[in-house]
Amino acid sequence: MQDKVVAITGASRGIGAAAAGVFAAAGARVVLLARSVTEIEGIAAGLGDQALAVACDVADFGSVQAGLDAAITRFGRLDVLINNAGTIDPITRLADADPAAWAQAVDVNLKGVFHGFRAAIPRMRGQGGTILTVSSGAAHAPLEGWSAYCTAKAGAAMLVRAAHLEEAANGLRIIGLSPGTVATDMQVRIKASGMNPVSQLEPAVHIPAEWAARALLWLCGPGGDAHLGAEVKLRDDDIRRAVGLIA
Repeated sequence: MQDKVVAITGASRGIGAAAAGVFAAAGARVVLLARSVTEIEGIAAGLGDQALAVACDVADFGSVQAGLDAAITRFGRLDVLINNAGTIDPITRLADADPAAWAQAVDVNLKGVFHGFRAAIPRMRGQGGTILTVSSGAAHAPLEGWSAYCTAKAGAAMLVRAAHLEEAANGLRIIGLSPGTVATDMQVRIKASGMNPVSQLEPAVHIPAEWAARALLWLCGPGGDAHLGAEVKLRDDDIRRAVGLIA
């Protein structure tokens, strides 16, 4: 990853912030994209000149385009995009869901991924590149109170497959990562909701965000070649061993 340019959405906390640190440590130049400007500026400052913080709302295509343009202006190219931004809200049963809040979740979790693909693909064609999308087991199994999240994640998983179908011949590596439950602020909100079995999990079962970040780094290398167009499940012990997370 030495001197490769990596843009990460949702980089202000959780997996995104951990990924910024892991990729920077591997020699990459990282672009942190998020709405929480103060947070990403603080993270970028800690990483030094190899990091850039850019305000970005993934629900707004123009904002995503501008973020990637800023990355290229600063560092000259774009090698990796990590579609990480996501929201669990609203946690509510369908019959009680506020339509605007439900739509906003789709704007972030599904349209935000599309915006990332749409902005990055034309910039990567001809030079190659990797686009990683953080998925979820919720993409494949309904959970009470998570209709917006499950629906949007299912759509995002299909976007990974569609992008691979269309862009593999153009030298783009498209992969999804389903990390399992991760110890982030999202899990705090899930626990507080008391809704569905995930809220009943003990905090000790959640993996650290760094594990997901290290898996994303691994997917950018030869280890990811066997998984192009697919969704890698970090709950799989064989994957954990390959990444170097367990013995």
